[in-house]
Amino acid sequence: MLDRKLTKGNIALAEGAIQAGCMFYFGYPITPQNDIPEYFAKNLPKIGGTFVPAESEIASINMVMGAAASGKRAMTSSSGPGISLMQEGISYMAGSEIPCVIVNIMRSGPGLGGIDPTQGDYNQAVHGGGHGDYSNIVLAPASVQEMFDLTIKAFELADKYRNPAMIIADAMIGQFQEACRLIPEHPVKSYDKNWSLLGCESREPRLLKSLYLGPGEQETHNLDLQKKYRTMEEHEVLYESIGLEDAEVMIIAFGTPSRVAKTAIKELRKNGIKAGLFRPITLFPFPKKEIHEYSKKTGKILVVEMNTGQMLNDVIIASDRNSTVSFFGRPGGGIPYPDEIISHAMKLL
Repeated sequence: MLDRKLTKGNIALAEGAIQAGCMFYFGYPITPQNDIPEYFAKNLPKIGGTFVPAESEIASINMVMGAAASGKRAMTSSSGPGISLMQEGISYMAGSEIPCVIVNIMRSGPGLGGIDPTQGDYNQAVHGGGHGDYSNIVLAPASVQEMFDLTIKAFELADKYRNPAMIIADAMIGQFQEACRLIPEHPVKSYDKNWSLLGCESREPRLLKSLYLGPGEQETHNLDLQKKYRTMEEHEVLYESIGLEDAEVMIIAFGTPSRVAKTAIKELRKNGIKAGLFRPITLFPFPKKEIHEYSKKTGKILVVEMNTGQMLNDVIIASDRNSTVSFFGRPGGGIPYPDEIISHAMKLL
């Protein structure tokens, strides 16, 4: 096993980005993600990269667009209010098919809210917080190691599909310290970027745009984007399942609640109740087929989130129509406890 080092989640993410080949970071400070720009400010210049403390989140995402259009791996990070300001730029990048990575270390809201951990930005990330019919690739780490590994994965998927990729993690995942392998498990994948804007000597000019004014052009472009999203759903779904082979109740959770759910499941099984965990790792593409198949076996589902039920609707749509879906949520900085999850699981049975 490769050597592991005690590392904070935000630091593991930033180091993962550097190891993925990210050479441009643009950002504006907001708690609880400030460890990320601090790490880039110190370490990107050492490898010839560029760190720019932008004047706002709006400026940040547009700087990312410019750098990424040149074919370079670029990213920004923020928390909920900052990500809200970036939505127009994210939509432009999705429409122009420019890859990048956007990180949201979620804090409680709505509005300025507080710096407590939450999962209240699920809808913003998964259902396209900006205008138009588009989807982000969305990855949800549940450990410090995944903060490192999934950041590399985000850059790879962004380039593979020419699409913005988002990493969303609640503030606890960002601030946890755990043993972490800070070396990629596999060689980092790179992709030919014959679409990038690097000058046009001895070749045809290239154009990256999201504006289509010809008859039917915008509809055709939208349908082409939808084909791309369906390909993602077919090939890029990631999830974790534990104890679902014989489970009579399936707990579905991501991020910090999935960690708490593992403790609850151990206690339930000690008491003779067969509980299992389904943890979506890709929130888009969402593991619809897998949830449907498991729901047919278990029949009873408990969705646990640190919000008022944003993933719940996606689970209901994915589940078999004969299954029973229940919900337990702690919004605005509330964190579920194992005994609360156990109590709600018992009610289902």
